[in-house]
Amino acid sequence: MGLIRIAAKIVFAFVLITVAWVGIYRFVPVPFTWTMMGDVINGHGVTKDWMPLSEMDPDMARAAIAGEDSRFCSHHGFDFKAMAGAAARNAQGGRIRGGSTISQQTAKNAFLFQGGGYVRKAFEAYFTVLIETLWGKRRIMEVYLNIAETGIGTYGANAGAIRYFNHDASRLSPTEAGRIAAVLPLPKKRAAIDPHGFVRKHGNTLSRRASVVRNDGLDSCLRS
Repeated sequence: MGLIRIAAKIVFAFVLITVAWVGIYRFVPVPFTWTMMGDVINGHGVTKDWMPLSEMDPDMARAAIAGEDSRFCSHHGFDFKAMAGAAARNAQGGRIRGGSTISQQTAKNAFLFQGGGYVRKAFEAYFTVLIETLWGKRRIMEVYLNIAETGIGTYGANAGAIRYFNHDASRLSPTEAGRIAAVLPLPKKRAAIDPHGFVRKHGNTLSRRASVVRNDGLDSCLRS
């Protein structure tokens, strides 16, 4: 019984601390992440410039939805259809593809570290439920677009816009928003100003899909 009480106290303390942590980030910009710490350790430095979602060009969120999570506004943190599709593609071999939603990626980026296998994924699921419950979709997107890597040592769409296009994210063109979104899956290997190759091609595709997101109301949960 003694061990059970200790375990119960540990679980209670963990839940209390994590709920408070998530609750604070509901109102306060995320100051630093484990991924940022990794860049500091590797000598890259960190560039970030928080911008509220209300000030950011709406095409940035639309391009992110188009590229990363088309059902962002309709799921509750997990897109099981996308997960099943990713598993089927991965079973066929080739490049491994994930089925993580923007909510899952935000939970990982804000509270956890890269890698870690199934243990990290379990904690990611836990934090995903918390942010979906305590934050809501607008805050999830706001945090995602401010802490996601947009280049080596560069975090957030606003810092990415300044780095690549010499202006902030309040006045992105559809093409610029698409190219930043195209960088998100592999930010350390892609650059949004690359005039050739995948980033240009995929970025242009995402810029077109962003208009579909708008016209079909796939960003309805972000509209104030």
